[in-house]
Amino acid sequence: MSIVFAILMFSFLIFIHEFGHFIVAKLSGVQVNEFSMFMGPAIWKKQKGETLYALRCIPFGGYCAMEGEDGDSDNPRAFGAAAWWKRLCILVAGAFMNFVSGLLILAIIYMPAKGFAAPVIVEMDPACTVAGENGLQVGDRILEIDGEKILMQQDFSMLLMLNPSDTHDLLVERDGKEVFLDDLLMKKAEFTDTQGEKYQGFGFTFGYLEADFLGKLQYTWYTAVDWVRSVGWSLEMLFTGKAAFTDLSGPVGIVQQMGEAADAAGSWIDGLMNILYYGAFLAVNLAVMNLLPIPALDGGRAVCLLLTTGVEAVTKKKIDPKYEGYLHAGGMILLLGLMAIIMFKDILFIFI
Repeated sequence: MSIVFAILMFSFLIFIHEFGHFIVAKLSGVQVNEFSMFMGPAIWKKQKGETLYALRCIPFGGYCAMEGEDGDSDNPRAFGAAAWWKRLCILVAGAFMNFVSGLLILAIIYMPAKGFAAPVIVEMDPACTVAGENGLQVGDRILEIDGEKILMQQDFSMLLMLNPSDTHDLLVERDGKEVFLDDLLMKKAEFTDTQGEKYQGFGFTFGYLEADFLGKLQYTWYTAVDWVRSVGWSLEMLFTGKAAFTDLSGPVGIVQQMGEAADAAGSWIDGLMNILYYGAFLAVNLAVMNLLPIPALDGGRAVCLLLTTGVEAVTKKKIDPKYEGYLHAGGMILLLGLMAIIMFKDILFIFI
């Protein structure tokens, strides 16, 4: 059942993305030829006005097919005939809807909470080497590490991992004032917790802060923004070798991970909350990834739109849209190939 819920959540995110393109295209007066959920042969379809609505048999993807989207068209309501800013709004609408849906899901999850984990030091081991007048103190709220803002408690370990050095610049809030700690040596050591167990760490403990309604909204926003940043961090780790290609997951792997997160919960309510949280994370990540300037993705199309609009404004000559169509077709082939490899890896991992 958890896998079913995960598939439904994944399908909802695809639907809300394509619906963003669809509704803005309609509002912009662009003709939509087909609005389809999933890929492959249609198992249900209905023509309503100028638009064919379809549900297809392969539970992956979907599309909003607009007149003249990847080629020239004499139709005055073609995508290419619309003002450039309308086309730009249509292109980014899918990512915008994903981001907003992620925010709404997070707000629903966070509203019952009484407080949240915060990068505020509440306890220090007597042997802590980073404590002192020129170091960290109980009550400090860590605001930045090496110039990067700390929005969430987990940012602390992530930012330390991104910078391999043991020396870091920290900005903390102490007694209502900002204090800059320059070249603070932060090296993990062995400590003993209250249960007598040994652990590797820095010798201090972060705590939790209570949150009112506005605090919950702020934490919702911080979570979404932090996920946006994590995409950049993940790409950086991938290109620098800190993360491997095998760490990437496609639709099969994502659904599998969502199902595992639900199964690990103590009750079906907790399992549903885990799926919703994972869905919110996926929604924000889809929004960011779709806006990357890669051919065939919405971001790549938006960049091409801005470039061609600028060139045409200067040269007073219209660029044949077929060339952009070739570029996006090539990008789509590469993306589908990459997706096929990742899906094969995910399926293989399930059965090994």
